[in-house]
Amino acid sequence: MAKTLTRADLSEAVYQQLGLSRNESASLVEHVLNEVVEALLRGEQVKLSSFGTFLVRAKGGRVGRNPKTGQEVPISPRKVLLFRPSHVLKDQINAGTSGGAA
Repeated sequence: MAKTLTRADLSEAVYQQLGLSRNESASLVEHVLNEVVEALLRGEQVKLSSFGTFLVRAKGGRVGRNPKTGQEVPISPRKVLLFRPSHVLKDQINAGTSGGAA
């Protein structure tokens, strides 16, 4: 099973790379993530160079169908979060390398 990267892992990486205290590292990670969330809530795109772009898109309501019963079911309008990876990230993933860019 693949490992999952957590906030704690990010904080530890900041601690190891930058030499901040563990508390300062955790606080920095939280501030960055909170800023990303706040920007998305304001309807802004979040573009991280060499990584990708996060954006929120509004989807309209529609009528769907239950695949088991075939019964029509209304689907409410909602917002969805999209992530578009950069070409740099795609190339790194396809090459199987970690260039350290983020």
